[in-house]
Amino acid sequence: MSGGAMFSRKFLRRAAITAASCAGFLALSTATLWQLDRAFPPPLPERLTVSTEVQDRDGQLLRAFATPDGYWRLETRLDQVDKQFVDMLVTYEDKRFWDHEGVDVLALARAAGQFATSGHIVSGGSTLSMQLARLIEPRESRSLGSKIKQMLRAVQIERRLSKREILERYLTLAPYGGNLEGVRAASLAYFGKEPKRLTVSEAALLVALPQLPEKRRPDRNLQIAHAARDRVLTRMVSSGLIGEREAARAALEDVLSLRRRLPALAAHASYAMLPKAVPGQPLKLTIRKSVQQGLEQVARDAATRLGPRLSVAMVLADARTGDILGEVGSANFFDSSRSGWIDMTKVVRSPGSTLKPFIYGLAFEQGLVAQETLIEDSPVDFSGYRPKNFDMGYQGDVSIRQALQLSLNVPAIRLLDAVGPARLTARFRQAGVNPILPVNEAPGLAIGLGGVGVTLRDLVQLYTGLANGGKTHSLRDGTEPANAVSSTTTILNDQANWQIIDILSGVKPPEGALQRGIAYKTGTSYGYRDAWSVGFDGRYVLGVWVGRPDAGAVPGLSGYVSAAPILFEGFVRSGLATVPLPGKPPGVFAPKREDLPVTLARFGAGADGLVQATPTEPAPTIIFPPDGARVDLATNSADASPLVLKLQGGRAPFRWLANGKPLIGLDRRRTATWLPDGAGYSTLTVIDAAGRAASVKVFVQ
Repeated sequence: MSGGAMFSRKFLRRAAITAASCAGFLALSTATLWQLDRAFPPPLPERLTVSTEVQDRDGQLLRAFATPDGYWRLETRLDQVDKQFVDMLVTYEDKRFWDHEGVDVLALARAAGQFATSGHIVSGGSTLSMQLARLIEPRESRSLGSKIKQMLRAVQIERRLSKREILERYLTLAPYGGNLEGVRAASLAYFGKEPKRLTVSEAALLVALPQLPEKRRPDRNLQIAHAARDRVLTRMVSSGLIGEREAARAALEDVLSLRRRLPALAAHASYAMLPKAVPGQPLKLTIRKSVQQGLEQVARDAATRLGPRLSVAMVLADARTGDILGEVGSANFFDSSRSGWIDMTKVVRSPGSTLKPFIYGLAFEQGLVAQETLIEDSPVDFSGYRPKNFDMGYQGDVSIRQALQLSLNVPAIRLLDAVGPARLTARFRQAGVNPILPVNEAPGLAIGLGGVGVTLRDLVQLYTGLANGGKTHSLRDGTEPANAVSSTTTILNDQANWQIIDILSGVKPPEGALQRGIAYKTGTSYGYRDAWSVGFDGRYVLGVWVGRPDAGAVPGLSGYVSAAPILFEGFVRSGLATVPLPGKPPGVFAPKREDLPVTLARFGAGADGLVQATPTEPAPTIIFPPDGARVDLATNSADASPLVLKLQGGRAPFRWLANGKPLIGLDRRRTATWLPDGAGYSTLTVIDAAGRAASVKVFVQ
């Protein structure tokens, strides 16, 4: 064997031994690293500790609660962030992010070379994975050992998380100055919006902030923040991500030295939801953010106008579903002078006259009245209970329509006495509303004027029936127990329900309010403690309460003056389009007064509940002109003058006829005028509200 052959064999044998040794070393190293990786895993919790979020029905943020360590840290998903911002972030921080395994060797080599030639750090070599490692495990120093640890942690993170998960965690934890962490919190604080649609300028600023968050935060160092944003824009142009003209336009946008509060809407409902909080899962309300914003602004403005210690509560619900779209428990949750922490939508108070529509509804349902039926508004005694009107005056005979529109007390109690207080409260209970009565007392006539306790939510729930063809829905806002069942109940039949809608839609809006095609009712509790207004269109119901949470009296407080303007403004500021009121259903009985049957011409219920057709007033008598008189009215000349007619007795309103033809419409006065067509005999007749008539025959010349 030649010497060359022997050398070749020795070389190959040594090479094989060396290769085997290297392979063994690599295998041992890999096994060791694997064991170390398992023994010392990175601190990656399954879920990050983030702020508890309360969202509206569409997923928009209503309110967030700071984390236990005091940070605003909102969980962020990539689909919640503007794509261009993500592209700019990756380009600026880690352009090979999607390709490396946690450490970018080329970036590290470049950073080392720049440091060697310049003597200071020109650019870092940290990847986004390494930055995430630093965020979840903050370093104590900027030493080489800390850097190596970051690199190892980055590799570990890459083995456990996808690139998308790494990016989402970074976007959730990145610091943005003060107690702001994560791009969502920063975007809301600095721009007042979610980061879904950022301008190029806004995106560039958010890319720049995490490197030096305290030094660059715009609310404290505006010029530095401005310069940092411009450097990002310049880098984006050089990388080809955006064009020069686009960058130039973005550079012209101002950077505002403003830090806004994060959304803080629906305070009472949000705090009520906290016991349901599950880490990392947002809490959902039925509220619509735009509606809630409008109502809260209306409540704040109204409370300022009304004066100190007064508060405002509002509930707006969808009558077709029972979903609460907006609810304001007080004018200002943090205003101690108004006891703002008390949710006045759930406090039991006297509803004043707001229950009257349901009394009238039952009377329509039982066929006791029609809209043009006359009812007496005069002093009356119900076994010691003597209701009086709000203004302490009386109107005499009025139609049912007028009595409800004017919210007269005596007619309402007359009707309640006929339909029965127990029947009224039973309807309320069927609709899911349990009125609070005095202890050990049965329902009495006083409940018609507010002698019962209900909440604002109760009232709105009852009125959902009026807006929804007589069918009420139990209200819900998301704070209810998981096993709560939504119910639908008929509170009035659709014919009676329409009668009430038709009457309430004719109530005059408060002065200065826009007519929105809504029907509404007001109420004022005894002693001027509560002012109410509840209104509705064909779908939405809005209830308003005004008063002092401590139930103190407020002189001059009234539903029409204090609460009704807030109701109309609330409908406008809610942003909801007006839905037409329900049309007349089949079978509705709504005759004119002259077409009423005798049994419906006048309502009068005695103790036995029967209609009293015979009034106590004397019959009408025409006292001028006397019967058989000859009257000279110069009928044959151009200067003919009218004849004045006068009567005594009878019950208003009155109808005058000449020779069988009506002179004018119904008139409450006891005088009238008549201009005859020509000379000759004429018969003049007057008919009072009870149907009694008187006539005289005169000769006109």
